[in-house]
Amino acid sequence: MDVLAPGATHPAGTAALLAAGGRLHAVSGPDPDPAGAQPPGPGLPAGDDTAARLLATADLVLDGLLGIGGKGGLRSGHARLAARAPRERTVAVDVPSGVDSDTGAVAGPAVHASSTVTFGTYKRGLLIGPGAEHAGQVELVDIGLTLPAADLAALDDADADRLLPVPGPGDSKYTRGVLGLVAGSDAYPGAAVLATGGALRGAAGYLRVVSTRVAADHVRRAHPEAVVTQIDPGDADAVVAAGRVQAWAVGPGLPADGHTARVVAAVLAIDIPLLLDAGALGVLAGDARCAGALRERTAPTLLTPHEGEFVRLAEALGWDADTTVGELAADRLAVVRRCAAELGVTVLLKGNRTLIVDPNGPARVNTTGTPCLATAGSGDVLTGLCGSLLAGGCSALDAGSVGAHLHGRAASRAGRPLAASDLPALLRRRRRP
Repeated sequence: MDVLAPGATHPAGTAALLAAGGRLHAVSGPDPDPAGAQPPGPGLPAGDDTAARLLATADLVLDGLLGIGGKGGLRSGHARLAARAPRERTVAVDVPSGVDSDTGAVAGPAVHASSTVTFGTYKRGLLIGPGAEHAGQVELVDIGLTLPAADLAALDDADADRLLPVPGPGDSKYTRGVLGLVAGSDAYPGAAVLATGGALRGAAGYLRVVSTRVAADHVRRAHPEAVVTQIDPGDADAVVAAGRVQAWAVGPGLPADGHTARVVAAVLAIDIPLLLDAGALGVLAGDARCAGALRERTAPTLLTPHEGEFVRLAEALGWDADTTVGELAADRLAVVRRCAAELGVTVLLKGNRTLIVDPNGPARVNTTGTPCLATAGSGDVLTGLCGSLLAGGCSALDAGSVGAHLHGRAASRAGRPLAASDLPALLRRRRRP
């Protein structure tokens, strides 16, 4: 075994390595060690060329440069080794060096591992991007610690299956829940079609789609199961009159204009579960009256922004946009928690690792999906699915996290390349015994 040490090493660990026949290589040119730190100890000098050769020819590379307390960027000696570690043969111990274990922030060069073996409990930084991108597959080793409940959870397939409403023998299409979906416009009719496809594969037994003429025609042709009401742009009275529902989902394909603002104001005033996405989020960011009505709601409310929409919402809260972008990179979970608490709603922030945060503190991170979900229309499918789960009786936290989990699983089944229209047919779950 060859060990590359760009700085101080643990004396007892060094002695054990040498006693076992291992070789310690003191990598040349390390940064000065902090005052009082032990030098690498007895070992072989190794220049960058030697270190590069050892890393390139190793069968397995174990990254233990830093532990879970490491903060900030790597020093240059550590950074050089991190850059040369072959990802496909590197396993990180507890957390990849250069990744903040609490936040997932990566301040400069960091180890990219194919897998990470972590101990005791999952560290937040292994679950939240960009740290999650560096961690690879994460394996937890139980070492018998008694720990407090985690403040961030990730659903697995069994969790999602348990939380997904299942109709009973006495249910009808109405008792399973009715979703009202306001989506699509003459400019973006496809958004209504995609959102409808997601909604039909959720928990609700009945779907009312409300849209303008062109989008309504597209939905009728693509999804005969949906009951479609055609309205003029901004006709909030016609939206409310479309029929009784257990939840509303509003926004895909809608422009963030005065017409949409009237619809959003109308559904905000109805005290039933509500999901706002896309154009509806744009209205919240630009209309102080709607933002005020949002805070006054008592029924469950779920917002589903991508990062750009989130930053615009933050500006409506009085936050500085540039500062918010920097804070999201430094501690994504903390920023979403603050937004959810200030608005009093559940926030689903889309991304490589989607976060779903309840205003009272509980939070989940979605670990399913592929980068191929970064495609136009995939968020519309997610909106319909999560809205259907809300109508079926899920809490906002459960609707967002189960919806994101199933959406990601569907993407994994699709392969590459992926079009958003592939997703609805792939929204299937394990059968319950």
